[in-house]
Amino acid sequence: MAETLINISLNKDGTIDKCIPNLFNFKSPASSTPVDGVSSYDVSIDPCWFRVFVPDVAMDKLPVIVHYHGGSFALYGPDSTLFDGLCRRFASMVPAIVVCASYRLTPEYRYPSQCEDGINVLKFLDNEKNRKNLPEKADLKHCFVSGDSAGGNIAHHVCIRASKIKFQQLKVIGQVALQPFFGGEERTPSELSPKNQLGVTLKQTDAFWNMFIPLSGLANETWDRDNKAINVSGPKAEDISGLDFPTTLVVVGGRDILQDWQRKYYRWLKKYGKEAYLEEYEYMFHAFYAYTELDEATHVIHVIKNFVHKQMNTFS
Repeated sequence: MAETLINISLNKDGTIDKCIPNLFNFKSPASSTPVDGVSSYDVSIDPCWFRVFVPDVAMDKLPVIVHYHGGSFALYGPDSTLFDGLCRRFASMVPAIVVCASYRLTPEYRYPSQCEDGINVLKFLDNEKNRKNLPEKADLKHCFVSGDSAGGNIAHHVCIRASKIKFQQLKVIGQVALQPFFGGEERTPSELSPKNQLGVTLKQTDAFWNMFIPLSGLANETWDRDNKAINVSGPKAEDISGLDFPTTLVVVGGRDILQDWQRKYYRWLKKYGKEAYLEEYEYMFHAFYAYTELDEATHVIHVIKNFVHKQMNTFS
């Protein structure tokens, strides 16, 4: 149903009629009363905002997971029921303080707006005067950057930018790349396979990349799908060899058309000597983690939990 609605909403001029998918973008309000053991509240940060999820657990310190939601850069927000529920599960099952960040959406706002909004959240949290916006038990020295789908793309670029910043309080010690939305000019076997067209289709990825690319380009950059913003492990990729890039968990679905790009990303991290782990779900499609009735959707949270705890032990 969701794929059909998105296909209908795609206009010939390269834009999207958001009224159609927004009909099924159900919203969940923040709740000071715990829901499934997790309370939540919203914080404004110009020009965006984020939602904080706090688990009701008797622990003095909890890691902070800054999560960037999916939606092909064009749809949804932290209050979308889909992502509210996902972050609530992160908060309760890890457990962790989860910050789900909004960002300006395409095509109204094109790259690099999304990445700028993403890193600004970390800068905001690192500022001592903003410390009141997180619970006292939030441990910014054990901070993780996470993203699903388009949010996974943003998370990668946030990690690169964070690796070049000397934060006062915050330290990013891990990244969770949950079926990240990467691409390139080449058509990969997984993109061309008809069995992988569930969750997201090639027609949709092409359309959303066109909405993502700057209309006028950027100085000294050529813009196609091999740009480093899209093909993050391609020939124009950022050189991360000298960066303190965080240990990364890459989650791949075996029925996701983007899987080849995600595995390439994992290999690229390893090539640069960065610590990375690959978790694969052979029969899972794009965004399977959102379907809570699937055992795999629960299992992947446990994998993320183990990853977080392992990194915390490393940096204890």
